[in-house]
Amino acid sequence: MKLGRIALLAGGVAGASVAAGWAAEHQAVTGPVAVYWMSAATTSGMGGMMGGAGGGRPNMAAIMAMRNGGGNSYSHSLILQLGSSLRPSGGDPTAEHDPPQSLDAGPSLPLLTPQATAPVHEEGPPGPPPQYKQPHGRMLIFWGCGEHAPPGQPVVIDFAQAAQGQMPPQFAALMHGLAVRPMEPPSPARNTTYGEWPNSQSQTTVPPDGSLQGDHFIHGNYSPDIKFSLTANQDFLPPFVLTANQRNDSGSASLAWRPVDGARAYFASMMGAQSQDQIVMWTSSATQTMAFALPDYLSDGEIDRLIGSHALLDAGTTSCTIPEEAVQAAGRGGFFTLNAYGGETNIAYPPRPPAPRPWNIAWQVKVRYKSTTSGMVGMDMSRMMGGQNPQGQPPQQQQHRPSIFNPLGGLIPH
Repeated sequence: MKLGRIALLAGGVAGASVAAGWAAEHQAVTGPVAVYWMSAATTSGMGGMMGGAGGGRPNMAAIMAMRNGGGNSYSHSLILQLGSSLRPSGGDPTAEHDPPQSLDAGPSLPLLTPQATAPVHEEGPPGPPPQYKQPHGRMLIFWGCGEHAPPGQPVVIDFAQAAQGQMPPQFAALMHGLAVRPMEPPSPARNTTYGEWPNSQSQTTVPPDGSLQGDHFIHGNYSPDIKFSLTANQDFLPPFVLTANQRNDSGSASLAWRPVDGARAYFASMMGAQSQDQIVMWTSSATQTMAFALPDYLSDGEIDRLIGSHALLDAGTTSCTIPEEAVQAAGRGGFFTLNAYGGETNIAYPPRPPAPRPWNIAWQVKVRYKSTTSGMVGMDMSRMMGGQNPQGQPPQQQQHRPSIFNPLGGLIPH
């Protein structure tokens, strides 16, 4: 009798769980009318000197700080994108984002709607076609952290053979890549009306001490009012602090960093060359992939999947060794990039009601985060800015000396 009661109770719990799942699955959901994405980036190292993610004008304050030994200089950048299913209520589309005072980017950020332009057909100059040059040189592709590259590396791509359609068998796996599902922010193609910042009318920069914490208000004539607040846990990621960037006696190179608060995963890559005839690429992924296989931002689900497949380093990892074979192939021109993926913050209004009541979503906000640093493998950034290489030789004695404006020092094949 007792066993039967337990079985009946268990069946009741299971039935309630199934019913709850059915109700949630069959809840009627409409909208959102408007979607708003904020892409928040923190950039340090050589990227921070160039004005943050996306390039821009050189950050002279960061350059001078780097020259004077301030190797931890960094910058913030922000991309705002508003998409709506509504058309403007009279006149041209207008929208603005009133940020918290802590952002220190002004009282209002205008979200400009890009103007569609018709394609322009331009006639080419008369005369014979440009002389065709047979491509030459090769690319060496490595992957994985460790003192030495495992068997089967590198994958070698000969540019002349590639131009004739001859590819090594391993290239198919590289082209397949990690099958990353890209995020789809608002855009003119996806939404009836769209606005963005920065734009041609407003390119205000966010200072390094600017913060997302506080109240945000987005308003315009083609979307409902959007009001939300962000907390300290939903702010820009902090900059990377490197604890090691050195060439080892074994020939490998070590990268190490302090944990980045809020980071969910890391990814490192290196590019370099000894001459114009050989380019080298390496990534920290344990899965065979290219250096540019990952987008700037990843969804929470993709981060979890790529950690599981060992394409990303998990949040507990704070170091990676670049294999000796990759370091030696890159010569003195190895340029590394280190990315921290911070996941995302999602807010919807009104909040989801209990099922099975319908959920009519007025707006959704997504804030996504990353932190990036970069530099020359084994090179002290402040020493480089002072005009000395690691051996103390004057820069003119280096045949392919990198610069902050061309960090690979002319490594693109021709």
